[in-house]
Amino acid sequence: MSTTITATPLFTYTLRRADDALVLGHRLSEWCGRAPMLEEDMALSNIALDLIGQARELYSYAGRVEGQGRDEDQLAYLREERHYQNLLLVEQPNGDFARTIARQLFYSAFADPYWRAMMQSSDATLAAIAAKSEKESAYHLRHAAEWMIRLGDGTAESHSRAQDVVDALWAFTGELFETDDAERRLIESGVAIDPESVRGIWQSTIETVLREATLTVPSNPWMQQGGRSGRHTEHLGRLLAELQHMQRTYPGQTW
Repeated sequence: MSTTITATPLFTYTLRRADDALVLGHRLSEWCGRAPMLEEDMALSNIALDLIGQARELYSYAGRVEGQGRDEDQLAYLREERHYQNLLLVEQPNGDFARTIARQLFYSAFADPYWRAMMQSSDATLAAIAAKSEKESAYHLRHAAEWMIRLGDGTAESHSRAQDVVDALWAFTGELFETDDAERRLIESGVAIDPESVRGIWQSTIETVLREATLTVPSNPWMQQGGRSGRHTEHLGRLLAELQHMQRTYPGQTW
């Protein structure tokens, strides 16, 4: 059984942020037991748990906004691929450790100032979620930045591989700042903040970290898009097959 989306602006907005957190959290959970050292295994798992916790709160709120009785599990597990509206960036495969860190840096450098600004939302629930999420994203950003600097300013091989993944993922960063008509209505009413308002902070953070890592900021202006409208890479379908397996196989079960 699948479900469909009731596309009111607030529901869509909340669902998108929940999808971002869930998909990236699941990606990071794939490192559990596989990270390069025990401490990092625990760090990535804890970041994954933070993101999934954010997703739960956002899905729960989205369900209340929708008013059709759907809870966080139904929204996470019983939608088809085209109904997910997460950023293309977060669904990209982990690859090697450098690729995971670059993906996390690009996302967290946006999420941290975004959630900080969202603490001023006129929607009390979103403001409360933002206050909790910002504390977590500040650590996520610090963790990713420290690792990117170590990888970029390390051996010749680690530097080369770090630059390769920065270049490869750069085209997915433009979507961080996209808005559509529904989101712009929420921005005008004070419910959401304009992502463009934090672009300068994001750009400064990325440039500072990459410079310290002796890496070059890519100059290619072309950007990927489509995630916010449900047009995804082939990677999301495979991720959802794993993520949704238990609920699809044993629908309605609780444990």
